[in-house]
Amino acid sequence: MKARIILSAIVLFCFGFVASAQDLKIGYTNVEYIMSLMPEMERIDADIQDYSNQLSQQIQTKSQSFQQQVQTYQQSAQTMTEEARATKEQELQTMEQEIQKFQQDAQSSYQRKLQELLEPVQTKVYNAINAVAAENNYTHVFSDSAGQAPILLYTRDDDPFTDLVIAKLGLEAPDTPAPSPGSN
Repeated sequence: MKARIILSAIVLFCFGFVASAQDLKIGYTNVEYIMSLMPEMERIDADIQDYSNQLSQQIQTKSQSFQQQVQTYQQSAQTMTEEARATKEQELQTMEQEIQKFQQDAQSSYQRKLQELLEPVQTKVYNAINAVAAENNYTHVFSDSAGQAPILLYTRDDDPFTDLVIAKLGLEAPDTPAPSPGSN
């Protein structure tokens, strides 16, 4: 009797697992590829390049000014008093530290600006992904990569999810297909 109950419980468990597995529909997509097709990306690329050039120009101007002051100091160091030399060396050291801090701040500023510019496009793509997943009864959607690290290691190549998202956004994919997971 006890064996029958255990066997019945196992059968019910297996049927429950099979029933829930039948509802499972998993898709994958390449978010970076979809974003690269967005017309907004050309403008974002141009804007971020302009911003990068502005920051680089500011860094270059500060560096040139620093180099000029170093040269002036080197030329006149022998005629300066000990106290004047020490003061000028401290000024140059402070100036060099300020340039290094500016470079670090410029990097952070660049990253913030890039994220600010990309956020509306990312939101648009993620909203389309969510809509396509809901419309096509997907239970899970993975990105085939996160930066350089693949998230999806294997899938059949016939998953149309990326094409559905591209169509949802009203974009046209080029003739070459999106890179598939595991391909380099």
